[in-house]
Amino acid sequence: MKQLNFHPRPTLLALAVLATPVLHAQESLSNTGIYMGISAGESKAHIDNAGITQGLLGAGLTTDSLSEDRRDTGYKAFVGFPIHPNWAVEAGYFDLGRFGFSANTTPTGSLTGSARVKGLNLDLVGTLPITERWSLLGRVGAAYAQTQDTFSGTGAVSVIDPSPSKHETNYKFGLGTQYAFTPALTLRLEGERYRVNDAVGSRADVDLISLGLVYRFGGPTTTRKAAYTPYVAPEPVVAQAPVAAPVEVPPPPAPAPQPWVKVKLEADSLFGFNQDHLQADGKQALDKLIMELQTVNIDSIQVTGHTDRLGSKAHNDKLSLRRAEAVRNYLVQVGGIPASKVTATGVGASQPETQPHECKGNKATPALIHCLRADRRVEVDVSGSQPQR
Repeated sequence: MKQLNFHPRPTLLALAVLATPVLHAQESLSNTGIYMGISAGESKAHIDNAGITQGLLGAGLTTDSLSEDRRDTGYKAFVGFPIHPNWAVEAGYFDLGRFGFSANTTPTGSLTGSARVKGLNLDLVGTLPITERWSLLGRVGAAYAQTQDTFSGTGAVSVIDPSPSKHETNYKFGLGTQYAFTPALTLRLEGERYRVNDAVGSRADVDLISLGLVYRFGGPTTTRKAAYTPYVAPEPVVAQAPVAAPVEVPPPPAPAPQPWVKVKLEADSLFGFNQDHLQADGKQALDKLIMELQTVNIDSIQVTGHTDRLGSKAHNDKLSLRRAEAVRNYLVQVGGIPASKVTATGVGASQPETQPHECKGNKATPALIHCLRADRRVEVDVSGSQPQR
C-alpha cells in the first residue's frame, strides 16, 4: 500500500542525549515522583508512490494520477516511573492518526487506501538539566503498534482484501525539551519517530511533533526551608560587689566578645540542581541572616561551601567554591557588608556531616541523595561582637 518513511539520522542524536552522563545528580529530588501526562500534535508520513504505481502496474493498470494525505493529528497519554533523578521509564498509549492515498488508472478505475496507526509503547527517558526549570530530554523504546488498512477500488481496480491489519513491535525514539512551571506541572515539547509495519508488508516510519502537559505526584520529601542557627547575643557579665569592706568597686567589665557564630544553610534550599545562582528561598534565608547581623560589630565572615560525596572530586570542589562565592557576593552586594571582611572557600565533600554507616552505597539513588542532604550545605562563620548598650 504505502511506506511512511523518513531518513533515521536523528537516531544518533537521540542516543547521544540518553548516553550523556548524569551531571552529578547528588542534589536533585525534583524528578523522583511518579508522573502522568498527555500530548497532542501533528503526525506526518510519506506515501510510497513508487510502490503503489508498481503494484498497479503488476495488475496490468497504468497510474494516471496519484494524490496523498500525509498529515493528521496524533496524540498520546503516558505515565512515568522514575528510576533515578535523571532517568525514568514511561508506558503509554498512542494514536498517530490516519494516512491515505487515491490513484486513478488506465483502464479506467481508481484505488483508494488508508491506514490507521495506534498502539502501546514502553520507553526509557533521560533528562539533561540546563537550568533550574528547563531541561532537554531524549528517549528510546519499543512500540507495539496496530496498523489497520482500508482499501477500495472502482472500475478496473479490484481489491481482494479490503480491511487487512497488522500487529507488530518495533523501535521508537525521540528528542524534546521541557519547562517546569512548578515542581508538579511541566510543559513538554517533543519530536518522536515510530517504526511501524502496515498490513501489506511495507515497513514504515511515522513522525509525531507534540506539545503536552506533565503532572508529577511528588517524591521523597526533602527540607526546603533553610535551617540555620541564628545569632544569639551573649548575656552581659556583671561583677558582684563585695559585701564586706566598703572599698571602691571597679566598673563592670565589658561583655566578652562573641568570637564565632556559625550559621548553616542547606544547599538544597539555596540553589537549584547543579546550579550556583541563589533561589528565592535562599535569598530569604540570607536576608534574615543579614537582619540579625545588623546589630553585630563584624570583624570577619568566612563562607564555606560543602557538597556530598556523589560526583567527582573536581566537580564538587568547583561547585562548592562557586556556591560559597554566590553567598559571599549576596552578603556584600545586598547586605552591605564590606567585601574585605568576607571570604569564600569551597571544600567539596571533604567535611561531611553524615557518618559512613548512616548513608550506605555509592549509586545515586533517590534514597541515598535524600540521606546525604545534610552534607550539602553552606556554612557562614561570623567573627564579631555585640556592641555595648
